[in-house]
Order: sequence, then C-alpha cells, then structure tokens
Amino acid sequence: MHYKIAMLGFGNVGRATAELLLRKESELKEKYDITFSVSGIATGSKGRAIDPAGLNLTKVLKAIQAGEKLEQFSVIASSDSLDFIKKSGADVLFENSPVNYESGQPAIDHIRAALELGMHVATANKGPVVHAWQELKALAKSKGRQFFHESTVMDGAPIFSLFRGALPAAKLTSFRAILNSTTNLILSRMENGESFDEAVRYAQKIGIAETDPSGDVDGWDAAIKIAALATVLMNIPLKPGEIERTGIRGITADMIKAAKAEGKRYKLICTAERDGNTLKGRVAPELIPMSSPFYSVEGTTSIVQFRTDVLGDLTLIESDPGPHTTAYGLLADFINAVGK
Repeated sequence: MHYKIAMLGFGNVGRATAELLLRKESELKEKYDITFSVSGIATGSKGRAIDPAGLNLTKVLKAIQAGEKLEQFSVIASSDSLDFIKKSGADVLFENSPVNYESGQPAIDHIRAALELGMHVATANKGPVVHAWQELKALAKSKGRQFFHESTVMDGAPIFSLFRGALPAAKLTSFRAILNSTTNLILSRMENGESFDEAVRYAQKIGIAETDPSGDVDGWDAAIKIAALATVLMNIPLKPGEIERTGIRGITADMIKAAKAEGKRYKLICTAERDGNTLKGRVAPELIPMSSPFYSVEGTTSIVQFRTDVLGDLTLIESDPGPHTTAYGLLADFINAVGK
C-alpha cells in the first residue's frame, strides 16, 4: 500500500526522520508492504515545498544542509501551515512544530485539520497531547484514523504503545522517572567539578539546551512530560501548571559534594500518583541512594518506573537518545497507524 507523507517541521527531528525513511525504505516494502512518497515538507525558516508526485528527499536534505530554500522543489504554492496541510494531499502527517507549553497551539490546529482531512497523524509535539488529547483522539476515531505520539516522552522508547498494546487491562497507579535529559546531564557534569553555569553552557554547546534553558532547568519540560503520561496512560487530564514544580537552579556545588560524601546523587525526579479519581504530579530534585536504579542514570539517559495494579515495578531505560531515536518513534507510529 502506498502512502503520501507530509512533514510539518523539518528541524533536527524532521531531517532525522527523512533520513530514517530513506534507510528503511526497502524494509518497509518487504516486511510491511508499505511504500511511501513525501508530498510536502514545511519548515519554519526555509519555506515550504509541495509535489504530489513526491519530493526527492535526498535533494531536499542536501538543500537544507546548504541553507537553501525549499520553494525550488515546489509545484504547488501554499500560504501558511494549514494551507500546506490541505494542499499536500497526504495520507499521513508528521507534525513536528515547536512545542507550546501553555496552549499546545498551533500544533493542535494542525493535527485537527489533518484528521478532518482524513490523515493519520504522528507527532513528537507534547503540547497537543497535554492540551487536547481527548478531543483529538475522539476526532481520529470518528474519522477512522490514528493519532499517535510515541516520541513525545522518552523519544522512541515504546511507552504509550506498551500500554496500548502489550499491557491490556493494566491500570497505572503511579510512575517515577527521570525525563529531562538536559538537567540530568547538567547534574552529572556538576558532579565532575563543573559549575552550574559551565554545565549549562556545555549542554547548549552540544545542542540539547536552548539559548534560554529555563524550560529545562526550571522543570517545565519535565512537568509537561508528566502531564502527557498522566493524561494518556491514567486518563486523568493534567496540565503542567497543576504540577508541583521545582527546578535545579538551587542545587549548588557544595550540595553536590555533600551528597557524594554520603554516597548519594541529586536527580530531577518526576512523579505522578493516582488517588481515586484525582492525581498528584510533582517534579523536584531528590537525593538518590546507591540502592536505587535511578542512581546510575547519567548524562542524557532517561528512565521511567511504572507501578500498576497487576504487575510489580516495570522499568524502562533509554540510553543517550537523540533526534535519531525520536525519529524512530515517529516511524513506529507511522507503521502502527497504517497497519490498523
């Protein structure tokens, strides 16, 4: 079966997804009987391109790397993102626009428009999951389409699909996690003698922290990930502003040194716990002892420990993720969506 794909957002994750599609093209055909073409790509700074016959991904990737605009590849003009979605004629939308913690827009409108047009949607954007998951899921169901979002938390690690497929009738009662890789890297480097500011600058240098690192170091990224997991897996809507939140700015070199002397480490811990029909979420630094599986989680590695009503603690660890692992989550969503 052939599918036309539109890609809205073509930053590091979008480009990694395009590269992965090219690498897996033969395997998709041989193993899943899936063929594809990319009918449209839209970027924030390099313009948009639509070609119903299929864009040449290799040429597009080279052009983006050279800093060129995408209009040179387009046979249909589009005025904005919503117009792009409509004119792309796609069967599947990869929505990877920048996250909006406060409202989830404009990604919510992008996904809603795609579903209304009969497209499957896969996204790495946490905003729509937190702010409109129930609405978008219901819309997808009414259209006979899928809205998947595996890459929104822990990149390509199979968290949402785990509960959707492998754990039927398992009720999630609580989880505990390290979900923000930037703060974990900062704390790890502080243990090795760097100051907070030096560690932040290093994270910015390698591209995992923004110029304004407040979303990471003040706990907002961790909070929205807690909200996404709770909203979907516990079916209790939770907004980032409802989560008790403390970042890592208050962690000093002296505190790090004292913790090491006690055989402990500071980690930014995310928790959510069900109490009947209510839910309490929290993100805050905690002192972790050597006996905890969280103790050895270093650098950009992430971990989540689930507790359900049917199993003991179930733990997933993702080591050193990057755009390539986020891209895999999108590819998996694509395969799972069109295979339904």
